[in-house]
Amino acid sequence: MIIEIKIPTPGESITEVELGKWLVEDGSIVSKNEEVAEIESDKATLTLVATESGKISFKVEEGDTVAVGELACTIDTDAAGEAPGQASPKEEKKEEEPVAKETITAEKAPVAEKDHPKIKTTAVAREMMEEHHFSVDDIINGLQRIGKKEVEAVVSHPVEQAVVNNAKALFSREEKREKMSMLRRKLSQRLVSVKNETAMLTTFNEVDMSPIMDLRKKYQPKFVEKHGFKLGFMSFFTKAVATAAQFHPAVNSMIDGEEILTPAFVDVGIAVSTPKGLMVPIVRNAESKSIPAIELEIKELAEKARTKKISVEELTGGTFTITNGGTFGSLLSTPIINPPQSAILGMHNIVDRPVAVDGQVVIRPMMYVALSYDHRIIDGKDSVGFLVKLKNLLENPQLLLTDGKAPEELLLQI
Repeated sequence: MIIEIKIPTPGESITEVELGKWLVEDGSIVSKNEEVAEIESDKATLTLVATESGKISFKVEEGDTVAVGELACTIDTDAAGEAPGQASPKEEKKEEEPVAKETITAEKAPVAEKDHPKIKTTAVAREMMEEHHFSVDDIINGLQRIGKKEVEAVVSHPVEQAVVNNAKALFSREEKREKMSMLRRKLSQRLVSVKNETAMLTTFNEVDMSPIMDLRKKYQPKFVEKHGFKLGFMSFFTKAVATAAQFHPAVNSMIDGEEILTPAFVDVGIAVSTPKGLMVPIVRNAESKSIPAIELEIKELAEKARTKKISVEELTGGTFTITNGGTFGSLLSTPIINPPQSAILGMHNIVDRPVAVDGQVVIRPMMYVALSYDHRIIDGKDSVGFLVKLKNLLENPQLLLTDGKAPEELLLQI
């Protein structure tokens, strides 16, 4: 029976996608629920999954732009009994001579890499081979053919290929040219649009990270024991941003036609770098969530983004964005607004610097923070005031328990 696999809809308003890459070979045997292709939209990269086991036949080429619902491939379920990666019996050549194969027993020597110095084996592969009592020879003998993936594996490692060929070039004039993904093209258009259509300005401040670092160091073991994951910095910044926005709502606003829209909630986008480009998963209603809840949600969303499991809904919306260039060592930058939002916070590297505290010069772990904002609707008073409030919350994290207000003010109801 022939099963048709059609292009799924990534989300509302998306009518076409790009088939980024086939993850299997045309004509190979695939298993049910196996990922067979990567589908790229202008918002996210998703995977195409085989609904049944059988022999796959491509109907779309890599890089083609196809409409949602269009046929991507077919699966012949009658060929499901064939070995994965092996051609069907009709396509196989007749055997000329029988090949004698060793019987694999539990006593057989494992791996034995020393007999194959040119073959590299990963730790995971060695563990699997030892578990099933396979040697390198068994794996080599089990390879029925050289396919596209094997050739690409060598092509993508030119240094190793040169070593195998005993000829390493001293210099190169080669160039690599590849088509931009749909996600990257859309990102490029949005960034240029922001530069051309907004009055973007950036203001800076610095934060003494000692209080948060001391808090994490003191309570990290108990936090991990109770919640099962580590406490990072991003959850503090997300909660602080949501709290500071309550005092300066203009930072959480956006232009809608000739009106200014100011949500009562704060949906914070967390910029995540992935192999396919920048994605911004959304932590919704950050103002109402606890630090552990925010930390877990950020962890899960970032993992989904990097493994292409994230949905378009989880990337849609957002009223404010945080980007952390500090993870790559950035000391200072001017982040670009994520439209239609009006502001974005840039976090940076934490560096020990001499600062004045109570008239004394001391060494403290300091971080520069940058707020880029659309000056059309956010004035200097709000932008600077927002960063000052953010600094105060991060240097006094206990204020996050009282919505940014001093306990004495709550006591006196002022």
